[in-house]
Amino acid sequence: MEEVVLLIVGAGPAGLATAACLSQFSIPYVIVERENCSASLWRNRTYDRLKLRLAREFCELPHMPYPADTPTYIPKNTFIKYVDDYIECFTIHPRYLTVVESSTYDFNGKYWSIMARDMAKCIIVNYRAKFPVVASGENSVENIPMVPGLENFSGVAIHSSCYKSGIDYSGRNVLVIGSGNSGMEITYDLASHGANTSIVIRSPIHVMTKELIRLGMTLVHYLPLKMIDGLLLMMANFVFGDLSRHGITRPENGPLVLKSETGRSAVIDVGTVGLIKNDKIKVHGRITKVKGKTIEFEGGKEASFDAIVFATGYKSTTNSWLKNDEDMLNSDGVPKKEFPNHWKGANGLYSAGLGRRGLAGIAMDAKNIANDIKRSIDSMCS
Repeated sequence: MEEVVLLIVGAGPAGLATAACLSQFSIPYVIVERENCSASLWRNRTYDRLKLRLAREFCELPHMPYPADTPTYIPKNTFIKYVDDYIECFTIHPRYLTVVESSTYDFNGKYWSIMARDMAKCIIVNYRAKFPVVASGENSVENIPMVPGLENFSGVAIHSSCYKSGIDYSGRNVLVIGSGNSGMEITYDLASHGANTSIVIRSPIHVMTKELIRLGMTLVHYLPLKMIDGLLLMMANFVFGDLSRHGITRPENGPLVLKSETGRSAVIDVGTVGLIKNDKIKVHGRITKVKGKTIEFEGGKEASFDAIVFATGYKSTTNSWLKNDEDMLNSDGVPKKEFPNHWKGANGLYSAGLGRRGLAGIAMDAKNIANDIKRSIDSMCS
């Protein structure tokens, strides 16, 4: 049994940011990570052309600004370099290949008993922690929805986490399922590399430019969300026109209100809309059936595809190992409490990076957690 004051589960941006904030108060911690590296999603499960979709002022981790020559919209590899520099700056030493298998609260001893498996040494490590921080992220395992007949698809079907570049699909018929930011950008990348590209858009989405989103996020400090949304929608109409005739409809709530209430982000266009308008990318509704390489869509329309890319997001696995967290996380592994009060549970339990607010939200969570734990420790010592 290893006694620790605080155990951080996950060495992605949320776990690293929490560790850095704790170090400002000299609060000791242990940080464990199931993969063999930090920020594994960014390093291993993202496509080549990815950039941070928000301007850099909304993407800093606590206590370390980006270098002055960093571009406004940061490429993936530049962000990974920033993460590596962050780890070095704050002397963070994650214990890699350490998989947490269970965590329960001892109501008598008032501590958390956490069992982890060290995959490198093939041993079980037991921790006793006063404060556990769940920083394992919302993106633990790939989410692939049930599609009738998918098991009979005779082409290639992958999740977006395995997609790197459209260069491998030139001249092939490819269907992207999912119209979030990743799905729309992968669709653009495929079409740009000569693939005959289609996309399934099942739900209403907001389409914005990166400049409009930057403006909106700047204005939230000064104006109500609904007023900003009205401005953004008016400007988006001017830029994109009516997209409903191209199979893209809008949600009832504006983009910032929708993000605030549901965590769903607007799609930041990288050129996909222009290709849809020019009929270089085809838009389909829901899939009703897969028959070999033939896919049938609602309305009876059919088309043949060589490959399917599922840009359908991820699922959290936190609930598979975390018990006694009834006050903090729901059945999907995301906080029950609404932002900005989502980061604190009961009995010294915290979560970082689960508020669906991106890197800016991660920074807020990390600072809040460190400040709250310092207050708790100070009160114990007084």
